[in-house]
Amino acid sequence: MKRRTLLGAALAGAVMTPALASGTARAADPGPSVSKTGTTQLDGQAVFFVSYDGLVNNNSFQKNGLFTYKGYQYAAWYTSTKNAVIARRVLGGSSWSKVTLSHTLKSSDSHNVISMGVSKVDGRLHINMDSHSDGFFYVKSVAGLLDNPASTSWTSSVFGSVQTSLDGLALTSQFTYPQFVATPEGKLQLSYRVGISGNGRNALAEYDGSSWTALGEWSSSTGTYTSSHGSSTARNMYLHGIDYDVNGRLHSFFTWREQSAAVMCNSGGITNHDTGYVYSTDRGRTWRNNAGTLVGTTGSSDTVAVTDSGLVVDSLNPDHSLMNQESQFTDSAGLPHAIISYVPGRFGQCTTNYVSDRTANGRAFHLRKNSSGTWTKTEIPVVLGSSQRTKLVLDKYDNAYAIFPFGRIAAASKSSGYTDWAVLYDGSDLNAFGEVVIDELRVKADNVLSVMYQEASSGTTPSALHVVDFALPA
Repeated sequence: MKRRTLLGAALAGAVMTPALASGTARAADPGPSVSKTGTTQLDGQAVFFVSYDGLVNNNSFQKNGLFTYKGYQYAAWYTSTKNAVIARRVLGGSSWSKVTLSHTLKSSDSHNVISMGVSKVDGRLHINMDSHSDGFFYVKSVAGLLDNPASTSWTSSVFGSVQTSLDGLALTSQFTYPQFVATPEGKLQLSYRVGISGNGRNALAEYDGSSWTALGEWSSSTGTYTSSHGSSTARNMYLHGIDYDVNGRLHSFFTWREQSAAVMCNSGGITNHDTGYVYSTDRGRTWRNNAGTLVGTTGSSDTVAVTDSGLVVDSLNPDHSLMNQESQFTDSAGLPHAIISYVPGRFGQCTTNYVSDRTANGRAFHLRKNSSGTWTKTEIPVVLGSSQRTKLVLDKYDNAYAIFPFGRIAAASKSSGYTDWAVLYDGSDLNAFGEVVIDELRVKADNVLSVMYQEASSGTTPSALHVVDFALPA
């Protein structure tokens, strides 16, 4: 993978605001800012191999590879022996306590990430790992482990045995992309894909404190999509995330990936097209489009399909190497925001090499729903310098932060209408490989942005894995 072109040594490690970067006056309300407060090392010898241009420890679609709960922060990764490791620290602490699980990574595939979740109803930590269109591995802690961390031992004895089901519930033999999300009532839901790329469906399972239940599939892989180049009859809905807002509404942005390359101008691109959006007001049992029209019922024959109307909130054909599984966040009013990225038309109407075209000409865009119900998209004036994904978080004032590959951070203020995007930190002192993992919950807990990244290496030489912390506006 190509490394970035630095923005200049003068920016390295800098602490800035968009106002300082652009020379404009700052509004009265706090605008975005980042101040690097420290870095801790999780592992000096984390497993390293490049697969699908990414790392298994730092694929940004993990939810959650790093998270905060009740004053402690938790991280998960594979070490050089390929064993899964779970660690915790007191927020702001410099040392991590680690537990090595008995499970070892079964293949050198960057899809086989570790995702964690908390069932608030019983204080358990749940871990799902090591799957790509095949079986998964699951570990569940003792009850109450995360409720009283200061008085709870952190040893292998608090984790149950490694399972290949959810306490006996077998979901599918083709399982990928585990993402845990807590419901407002404290239950825990698991989002995952059934099937394979180009022919897969999204599904949900739910844990109520005593047992897991399969809610079923909620997206469809069937229907006909036609572009100016040809048609496709099978696909996969790739989620940018799945998140509950402050009002209890469940949001999900997505892209479609077609199975047939006939829909593209050139086989060197990728069949992703359009940015769609759906939401649920009944904990994922039914799904509605942007206008509020029912478009799918989980576990039924009527699931969300490419042929449903009102799904697309940003239209784009498959000729621009649109990224899948980018990022989303909801603001303090419950409005959805997303980051999407592709090669804009000013660089041509047909990408011919996914990696090189995105690296040279790719741009990220901030897409959001306004309080009036309309959608606005703003280009972030940063060259991607990578084919990989960007993460999005909003601070307590709803200022937006885009965390690019290599740990670069740009931000925009709510007061400007998110028009003053500027680079705050260029990441050059990190030596990060590419995509990063964000602690979404810590931003809300104590106004700190924690970023997990792995140092660049070569071949299969292990490298150091770190968490770097940035203070956001108080």
